[in-house]
Amino acid sequence: MKHYYFILFYLFCNVFIYAFHGTLWVYLFCFLMFSAVVVWGSFDIGLGYFVHSITHKRTKIKEVALTFDDGPTEFTPKFLDILKENKVKATFFCIGKQIEKYPETFQRIIAEGHTIGNHTYSHTNQTGFLSTSKMVEEIGKCDEVMLKAGNLKTSLYRPPFGVTNPNIAKAIKRTGKKSIGWNVRSLDTVTEDENRIYRKVTRELKPGSIILLHDTSEKTYNVLVNLLVFLEREKYSTFTLE
Repeated sequence: MKHYYFILFYLFCNVFIYAFHGTLWVYLFCFLMFSAVVVWGSFDIGLGYFVHSITHKRTKIKEVALTFDDGPTEFTPKFLDILKENKVKATFFCIGKQIEKYPETFQRIIAEGHTIGNHTYSHTNQTGFLSTSKMVEEIGKCDEVMLKAGNLKTSLYRPPFGVTNPNIAKAIKRTGKKSIGWNVRSLDTVTEDENRIYRKVTRELKPGSIILLHDTSEKTYNVLVNLLVFLEREKYSTFTLE
């Protein structure tokens, strides 16, 4: 998909430069436009600008995927309880450091039949600025922790913050991972209003949606409780990202 963006941008620039006779400010404008497109592509995982990511399932069946990032945490057992009560399987994208902190919870996620994905070892805020070798190290170290704590290997990877760039794309390829995104973002880490989060998710989901949540707060747990009621009422089933 990224090739189409480059082609369209190239054509746009040529027409624009021709129309305005190639003055300096025109070239500057085109450069700024190009930079904006690259930044947009870096932060919107759904565009597939640098790496193809699975963001939904192509289906007409009323089914969705529940995915949880950044765990395991002290809240994860409650999430597991309500999922078990409703006989629902989910996908957990775990951070290596968190697995080391809560190994028993990680083992419980596996034992109860949920799918596991790699979410790097440290989930650093500097992810978008790391070199390819450092990103490979982050992914590989999380894999090592998962193998040690749960005797588990996974081919699934979710980029922290959904950020992608050429270095991250190379790291994903070198580690043999499949990049997993989403098409329903709950914004549960930045929104405090539980009802607002719930409305956003239920308004945007459709058959095949991958929903991004975080098993990191009581707030999101409460949203999940109501969301599971909604899914049952609307006759939605769930799938995992194996």
